[in-house]
Amino acid sequence: MASDSVEAQQNEHTIKVWEANKDRLESMHRRISEPPKLLSRAAGKTGCCIFRVPKSLADINGRAYEPRIVSIGPYHRGEPHLRMIEEHKWRYLGMVLERTRPMGLGLEDYMRTVAPLVGSSRECYSEAIPLDDDEFIEMMVVDAFFMIELFRKVSRLVPHERDDPLFRVAWILPFFYQDFLRLENQIPYFVLERLFEMSMVSAEESKRSLAELALEFFNNTMQRPDSVIAACSDLKGTHLLDLVRSSFIPRDRHELEEPRRRVSVPTHLIQSVPELIHAGFKLRRIGEEGESFLVVRFRDGVLEMPTIMIDDFTSPFLLNCVAYEQCHDSSSNHITAYATLLDCLVNTDRDVEYLCYQRIMENYFGTNGEVARFINNLGKDVAFDIDRCYLSGVFNSVHEYYSNSWRVKWAFFKSWPFLSTLAASSLLLLTVAQTFFTVYGYFRPPK
Repeated sequence: MASDSVEAQQNEHTIKVWEANKDRLESMHRRISEPPKLLSRAAGKTGCCIFRVPKSLADINGRAYEPRIVSIGPYHRGEPHLRMIEEHKWRYLGMVLERTRPMGLGLEDYMRTVAPLVGSSRECYSEAIPLDDDEFIEMMVVDAFFMIELFRKVSRLVPHERDDPLFRVAWILPFFYQDFLRLENQIPYFVLERLFEMSMVSAEESKRSLAELALEFFNNTMQRPDSVIAACSDLKGTHLLDLVRSSFIPRDRHELEEPRRRVSVPTHLIQSVPELIHAGFKLRRIGEEGESFLVVRFRDGVLEMPTIMIDDFTSPFLLNCVAYEQCHDSSSNHITAYATLLDCLVNTDRDVEYLCYQRIMENYFGTNGEVARFINNLGKDVAFDIDRCYLSGVFNSVHEYYSNSWRVKWAFFKSWPFLSTLAASSLLLLTVAQTFFTVYGYFRPPK
């Protein structure tokens, strides 16, 4: 019995030597050698510009980042609800080939042109694209020419069939305007531009840039003056979303430049509409027709803002611009800064009502409450350096003006609530005095 006990104790203290599982080690080495796929190494490069929208934003804004009727690029390729337009892509490609065949250009020529761009095109996507090079080239050619042909037809550079359903069915084009400007639904701009230039046929086409045609296409819903579009004819972008986003950033306006260095004092966010009004601020619409909504000024207690239209096109466009600026390190943060400004100003439906009354905002989106929720979601969960945004000067000037206590107090004394309270109090005191002297005169009549 004693020997058994000793043997048991020895067994308890036995140290097992770990032996490597060869299959496990091979699996680990294989995973070490595999490059990341969902966020590829290309995502950290300057050229990467087409991203999956962060889940934090997608959870807030739902389907604003997903195409409704047409897939452009690889991220939503082959999804069942987008198949209807896939058939028409091939029809439009056939029109391009028919028109350029007399120039000696065929499908093989266009694919050969895109082939050298495959490597740089793949690096534009934050995810590894699970297509071989031939499939990738096919996708680029088909998707690019579909958009280019639409731009040419809308600009009347080429005729469109009288019974073309893409033009005759009223609801389709408005969804193209939205889907072509979703971050996950892009192809590189340099691919578009190369195929556009290669497929020019008429002298009239050679006078027009791709940027001009694209902006004319979207102007059917944005409705900006022709002079604004013409001024952007030489504009470039990383893709269509960036092109349209950049067209709202006037290149000759000093106040829209982002500071290269941090401001000397920390930037403060500003108060909401009712707080500013209560403090004696005025909000005023400025700008001529077509003025970019980004041109915001503050001087002498007046916050000046051009009109912005909130509708079914603007709302997803702004959301996708913010998502792009959140993901692309080399992008400016103009839309994000403007979204932050709106988020500061608007808390309730009454704030939207006031901005609409001042013609700073035009609501074609829904109720004022729905617009307020959209604006608050637009600025939610975004990260950017507020000290280096183009509105940092406006934020600081408004904060400094608001912090001037005597001005805020004087504004209170001039405000209707104070004056009405003062009037009511005075009336009450006079009534009490009158009652007192009436009663006093009754009990103590004059001798």
